[in-house]
Amino acid sequence: MEVTIKEEEARAEVEIWNYVLGYVKIAVVKCAVELGISDVIENYGSLMPLSELATALQCEPSRLHRIMRIMVHYRIFKQEPINQYTVGFSSTPLSRRLIKGGEKSMAAFILLMYSPTCLAPWHCLSARVLETGNNISPFEVANGKDIWSYAEANHDFSELFNNAMGCDARLTVQATTEGCPEVFDGVESLVDVGGGNRTALSLLVKAFPWIRGINFDLPHVVTVAPKFDSIENVGGDMFMSIPNVDAAFLMLKSIEGQNSDKGKEKVIE
Repeated sequence: MEVTIKEEEARAEVEIWNYVLGYVKIAVVKCAVELGISDVIENYGSLMPLSELATALQCEPSRLHRIMRIMVHYRIFKQEPINQYTVGFSSTPLSRRLIKGGEKSMAAFILLMYSPTCLAPWHCLSARVLETGNNISPFEVANGKDIWSYAEANHDFSELFNNAMGCDARLTVQATTEGCPEVFDGVESLVDVGGGNRTALSLLVKAFPWIRGINFDLPHVVTVAPKFDSIENVGGDMFMSIPNVDAAFLMLKSIEGQNSDKGKEKVIE
């Protein structure tokens, strides 16, 4: 019994530091995305010495070395000797998820979820648990507006939000088109409700070129959405009406910290 208690105490002493410094891991990953470390190492094509990485990133080598040590520890990058004096860094499947614009990239999602705007509601969590009778979303309490009004008023956040949704769309649509392509048999026109920057719809139209697509979202979103030959960008409010087509495509994605029904973005109906 005494040994068990001592072991539990020892584990608790270690574990509490994981909570005290738990933010470090994501802070370092966010730093890597912002600096473009994964992009540079992947493009280098072989083991990349710290000195060359620092030069490419235009940063101080000793500070960068601390960041790289943590990411090697978490197996985000590999570190291997180049010669007896120098080590180099190489990509991993995980680091490729941090490449901006990569096929399986989650870089934009990380930048969104750990932006000051999206972190703010979490700093109010205890107050949110204690309060009663308030149905305002945590996002609105922290930022003064619901997420949709905030995005409309803040172009940079709107762009970050839509890019993040695009990350999720690339993974989801690939699984859908490969796993159940028969769902789209006979579908000649398709509307993506809450389609954002039309990432999901462009992938669907590419996989099923006979489909005419409508990217449907709030007006301020579709006005900056990229153009695509077989996709029409249409602005409107899904709670009022949606375009008349053969099928509607939605992906359900709730951003923590706001609890509006409008937080649901885009799965096949």
